[in-house]
Amino acid sequence: MLRLGPGIIARRVGAEGGYDVLEVFIGPQHPASGHMRLIVRLDGDVIVSVDPDIGYVHRTMEKLAETREYVRIIPLLERMTIIDSCNVTLPLVEAMETLLGVEPPPRSVYLRTLLCEVNRIASHLYGLGIGSVMLNHSTMYMWAFGDREVWLTIAERLTGARLTHTYILPGGVRRDMPQGLRDDIEKACRYMERRLKEYEKIFLRNPVVESRLSGVGVLKASRAIELGVVGPNLRASGVRYDVRMTGYAAYGDIGFEPVVGSEGDCLERIRVRIEEIKASISIIRGLLKQMPEGPFFSERFTRLLPPKLRRIVEEEGRIKLPGMYVRLRPRNGRVIRRGEAARGEITYYLEARGGFKPYRVRVVTPSARNVVLFRELPPGHRLMDLPAIYASIDYFPPEADR
Repeated sequence: MLRLGPGIIARRVGAEGGYDVLEVFIGPQHPASGHMRLIVRLDGDVIVSVDPDIGYVHRTMEKLAETREYVRIIPLLERMTIIDSCNVTLPLVEAMETLLGVEPPPRSVYLRTLLCEVNRIASHLYGLGIGSVMLNHSTMYMWAFGDREVWLTIAERLTGARLTHTYILPGGVRRDMPQGLRDDIEKACRYMERRLKEYEKIFLRNPVVESRLSGVGVLKASRAIELGVVGPNLRASGVRYDVRMTGYAAYGDIGFEPVVGSEGDCLERIRVRIEEIKASISIIRGLLKQMPEGPFFSERFTRLLPPKLRRIVEEEGRIKLPGMYVRLRPRNGRVIRRGEAARGEITYYLEARGGFKPYRVRVVTPSARNVVLFRELPPGHRLMDLPAIYASIDYFPPEADR
């Protein structure tokens, strides 16, 4: 056994299929691979195969969700992807509303969509920063994480929480938009547009970065479809598919057009995410322009509140839920809902058979679908291409493991 560095151990396996194979274990220490282990087999420094060994942060979230009342599932499941919490819980809440027969007011639908796009920008900046430091581009790492703070501040002012917002609830959202936030969001959009031009100069058009990413880890469109890849990784290969095209939430009112690439390599996957930040800015502006007036929470539920709590809703623009709200009892039935999270399509199956808790909760996350790319893309490349491929996939281990 050889220790090659922090979290990296190697052993010689011997001849295998005509190769003289060295097996390298990368991870599962967090600095090495992010809560997972990659078992890499090498012939010299050429990758023969990669086996992603996942499950190190599995928390039985689906089974735990079946032991909790419906509204208490939301803060549990948003911790699958704390950097994209609204996108990963919106389809779940929509499934609950279908079983409850509740229609959220239009203003709350727009506020939900607004937070989803703010989360998407922050999540893409997180992925860009982590990917950059994998390539030893520390400046881009610091820039992306610094600019992400702008959007985390916007989310915190809207929801009251920095990351795990628990903002959307069956029937609406927790709080209305605070005064002055609309102008601050526009300032953030203008700032981000200026910064993206700098990203182009320092990162995407950097000859060193281009040489590391261009032509590496190419995924053809037909193969991406065959593997069931989702999100920016799919669209970078030229496949025009995005769940937002179905018009869920407020996307049907805004007129959404997905960002689609063509090359399918590491550089294109990162470029698509940067272009999606621009698209999210455009969506945010459309939402603010068309934001309807009216209540932010279902009047059906508001009428059930005690007089003191009703006054809080009307005067302070926030909902304070009594214990009875936790005791929601939806009708029996099964619902499937999908949404487009930052990393791709997320799908929920929710089944109710009476009582205050769901009978079954199942979720398929985008990282769980995209983990197959660790097997598919690296073979034939050099070992030092593996960080570039990992960076371009934007894989989030806790989201896959659940």
